Amino acid sequence: MKYVALVYYDEATMQKLSQQQWDALNQECIACGDSLRERNYMLGGQALQPTTIATTLRVRSGQVEITDGPFAETKEQLAGFYLLDVKDLNEAIHVASKIPPARYGSIEIRPVRELQTTDNQHR
Repeated sequence: MKYVALVYYDEATMQKLSQQQWDALNQECIACGDSLRERNYMLGGQALQPTTIATTLRVRSGQVEITDGPFAETKEQLAGFYLLDVKDLNEAIHVASKIPPARYGSIEIRPVRELQTTDNQHR
């Protein structure tokens, strides 16, 4: 099964890390990704730039609305994702528990929904 592990943390907290701490965390993330790929658990993933340079797009009544930054104020911001290919949710939890930023924020694990031309599941 495919799962996405969404990495969230408070960007303000992360800004308080020293350059050495920030670099060490990023090195851990690189090593984690390499290890997950070597064991065929990780299909892809990327870190994201901070929300301060994000753009939110919505289409309402056929009109495109664009705003700077995230759509909603939250305590934790989406920082990146890992696309996992594992046997079940338990394995996804085990694999995601190794993602280093989990120490600072949270990891949301969500099954990937494959789009179909008909009979799509709506929950």
